[in-house]
Amino acid sequence: MASRHESNFEGDKEYKQEQPRQTALRRHWWKVLLAVCLLAVGAFFYFKSAGESSRAKQPVVRAMPVVTAAAKKSDIRIYLTGLGSVTPLNTVTVKSRVDGQLMKVLFQEGQIVSSGTLLAEIDPRPFEAQLTQAAGQMARDQALLDNARLDLQRYQVLAEQDSVAKQQLDTQAALVRQYEGIVKIDQGSIDTAKLQLIYARITAPVGGRIGLRLVDPGNIVHASDVNGLAVITQLQPITVVFPIPEDNLPAVLGKIKSGGRLQVDAFNRDQSQKLSSGYLLTVDNQIDSATGTVRLKATFENKNNELFPNQFVNARLLLDTKRDTTIVPAAAIQRSPQGTFVYIVKEDKTVSVRPVHVGPGEADILSIDEGLSPGELVVVEGAERLREGSKVELPAQGQDDNANRKRPQK
Repeated sequence: MASRHESNFEGDKEYKQEQPRQTALRRHWWKVLLAVCLLAVGAFFYFKSAGESSRAKQPVVRAMPVVTAAAKKSDIRIYLTGLGSVTPLNTVTVKSRVDGQLMKVLFQEGQIVSSGTLLAEIDPRPFEAQLTQAAGQMARDQALLDNARLDLQRYQVLAEQDSVAKQQLDTQAALVRQYEGIVKIDQGSIDTAKLQLIYARITAPVGGRIGLRLVDPGNIVHASDVNGLAVITQLQPITVVFPIPEDNLPAVLGKIKSGGRLQVDAFNRDQSQKLSSGYLLTVDNQIDSATGTVRLKATFENKNNELFPNQFVNARLLLDTKRDTTIVPAAAIQRSPQGTFVYIVKEDKTVSVRPVHVGPGEADILSIDEGLSPGELVVVEGAERLREGSKVELPAQGQDDNANRKRPQK
């Protein structure tokens, strides 16, 4: 009995110890559950605020400011351009045609001279002496000729009277012809001496600008000298030689065959200034196989000496004029691997990509052969930030008018 009582007592003791443990465990689970709920609520509000902040940080799509221009219908001129050089029609090295001492130089370096202007003089005294000698020789031979002719007349009278042998008459006739030949030689010597005197006065063979003096007075000059006295370059008229691609040659030849005169304008190297206007003179007779170009020659009056020999100029040949074609500023044309296109501004102020076929242009204007109609607005500034469907902002009408007034007129 005692042992059973002890066992019951121990059981009661364990039960009493287990009951507080279970109560503590229940309280612990409620705390865990409450903590989980609090974490869930905190996470909900955290992600909600993070989403709102991320939405607030998203950029607002705004309209892009651009400058536009309306496509127009107008005439446009088709040019062929080539880098050419100014080439004189005549470049002459002035040389002495006789040997002698240079006595006078009568020109100034850089002077504009006319054909026939006296430039220099060579000592004429040796040639004057030769002329005197040739004249004396001719006078002597002329006297001999006159005497031989008188003798011939006497022999002819005697021959008619049969008083002289015919052989003697023939000999006298041959002597007359011999003296006539000698007189002609003497006349040639006189003409040569006179020509030497003319050559002693050196004149300009062509008109133009004379260069730097190459020989000073007092020097002995020879007809065989290489450098000469100076160089004269003809300036009026003057020509420009420039190349064009061989693909354009048929069109140029067609214009020439039709009898049209093709205008050519000469511009400076950066094409900022027009120097002179002329017309096409001729086309070279062969194509340069190394470059695939053919050379053209244009002539210019050059009244004010705008063009200078060997000057590099941009020659622009007016080939044709396209009538009533659609034109836009060159800045409106955009390029991509797929080809050329423009941004069209629609009525809802969004842009659309429009492929176009670009034709020839003039200065900063290009013609559009296909893809665009007159009156449509195209973007000319700010296109680098645009995409298909982008919203754009156009300048106010007053601002646009002011910008047009400030823009320099061409």
